[in-house]
Amino acid sequence: MDALKLWSLSSQPLKHLFRCASSTTTTTTTTLRRPYSYSYSSSSYSRVVLRCCSSTTTTTTTTNAGGRNRRVSTSSSTSDRDAVRAIRLKKVEELRSKGLEPYAYGWERTHTANQLQDIYKHLADGEESKSEKDAVSVAGRIVARRAFGKLAFLTLRDDSGTIQLYCEKERLANDQFDQLKALVDIGDIVGVSGSIKRTEKGELSVYVDSFAILTKSLLPLPDKYHGLTDVDKRYRQRYVDMIANPEVADVFRKRAKIVSEIRRAVESFGFIEVETPVLQGAAGGAEARPFVTYHNSLGRDLYLRIATELHLKRMLVGGFEKVYEIGRIFRNEGISTRHNPEFTTIEMYEAYSDYESMINMAEEIVTRCALAVHGNLTIDYQGVEIHLERPWRRESMHNLVKESTGIDFDELGNDLKVAKEVTLENLGGDLDYKDKSSLQACTSIGHLLNEVFEIVVEPKLLQPTFVLDYPIEISPLAKPHRRIAGLTERFELFICGRELANAFSELTDPTDQRGRLEEQVRQHNEKRAAAISNSESAEDKGKENDESYEVTLDDDFLTALEYGMPPASGMGLGIDRLVMLLTNSASIRDVIAFPVLKVQQ
Repeated sequence: MDALKLWSLSSQPLKHLFRCASSTTTTTTTTLRRPYSYSYSSSSYSRVVLRCCSSTTTTTTTTNAGGRNRRVSTSSSTSDRDAVRAIRLKKVEELRSKGLEPYAYGWERTHTANQLQDIYKHLADGEESKSEKDAVSVAGRIVARRAFGKLAFLTLRDDSGTIQLYCEKERLANDQFDQLKALVDIGDIVGVSGSIKRTEKGELSVYVDSFAILTKSLLPLPDKYHGLTDVDKRYRQRYVDMIANPEVADVFRKRAKIVSEIRRAVESFGFIEVETPVLQGAAGGAEARPFVTYHNSLGRDLYLRIATELHLKRMLVGGFEKVYEIGRIFRNEGISTRHNPEFTTIEMYEAYSDYESMINMAEEIVTRCALAVHGNLTIDYQGVEIHLERPWRRESMHNLVKESTGIDFDELGNDLKVAKEVTLENLGGDLDYKDKSSLQACTSIGHLLNEVFEIVVEPKLLQPTFVLDYPIEISPLAKPHRRIAGLTERFELFICGRELANAFSELTDPTDQRGRLEEQVRQHNEKRAAAISNSESAEDKGKENDESYEVTLDDDFLTALEYGMPPASGMGLGIDRLVMLLTNSASIRDVIAFPVLKVQQ
């Protein structure tokens, strides 16, 4: 682009003229909406004349249903973006040639946009506050602009909201008005000073005396009318997503409020926040594939933690009685609307209590967070009305399975073969091949019961439900049930068919704990050996099976238990899923600012 010339005529709409020169002479002239503009007036319509000479770009004019012309171009969005960037880089040079720094060090603000809206809500239409105390200074991003001869209206957005900037040529010193029209683009971050007025149309505005470009934006924002709609791009460029879709930023504000409320809730019960290692010598506290790294100085493998549990229990051994940690967890497993490789939990442990105590704590945390975000305990999640009034339903896994399937596992005894036959006979017609295979692969009655629960019952638990008393085979860290053999004192909380929390009466017997963990390692190693063997077959070569990772025993944790851990209850609660529930978000990626994604091709 050899030349760029901008002018305005007070008696006509604003026009931009771009001349593009090249070795060829194909020329097309079109009338279109002003590019990158977020706001238009019904009484005055801006036009742009784009005159290009190019052998690679063809531009045509079409008329939409409203009678307005719009441009249809075969240029790629990338080339359009590069052209805008080149223009804005020249504006950066022009600002510096005038002695103006386009990337400022700071700006003294007196108010936020929302504060001004609140303070001056009494101003009548057409009224201006002219007293010295009403001099204001604000800063933020320009998200809309309109210019009419000697007037310009810009919309400024900061963290709190938006406010209009009323810019009049006679009011701005020197050539600032011309600079504003020529050099300020949508997306720029500016600081402005002035007084406050409400326009005749009722729009509260900063009546601008002076302005400065604080950060010159080089890339255009998404079009207002279409926004940033590509879901993958929204996750990859969350910063653009939050600019283009302000409601996205609101989700993360609510997330911050939820995390703060969780802290207040648990600390009101006397819990102390502690920090435990992210890099660990053994990945324990859950059954999941860990991320493995290598420490050069120590010459050893380390694992990103898959739970905070075992180190928090060490704190109980050391004498703390109520501890919690809000921390990142890392699991090298699948990605879905419910699962992300890194996620956030709160885990808490209380000495001298059992899992009944954690039922109360779970209700307390969730209801307090709901009230903090919504102000009431009836919420909507994806079209389902959820009632969070306490107390919530409490039912054993056995009874819920019997209620949904008619199968009474208490009557099946310990004959696994018969139990599988009865299960498949009752459910076979409603199961797909994957579910049938999962049931057939179960190695114990407890595993079979849990599998039936996950397949049939779990999706139906829409209202808050505590599922109690899990089989001992799938609960290696929970105390045996004091009344029912083969079960443990464990619950999981389900809302909208999703597990939200998991809690135990904690196992404190070091001998029992060692035996269970060693059995867990033995079973995993059998699966791992089978997986490795299968992967050597021709059709599976090169694939990595879910069971192919190594599980190590945390001997130091077992040593800690041998020094003595007091009776205790513990709970882990998924913060991401709680935020999903309270912000009506369908996917976990919607509540994680920068989720893990596949490499862009």
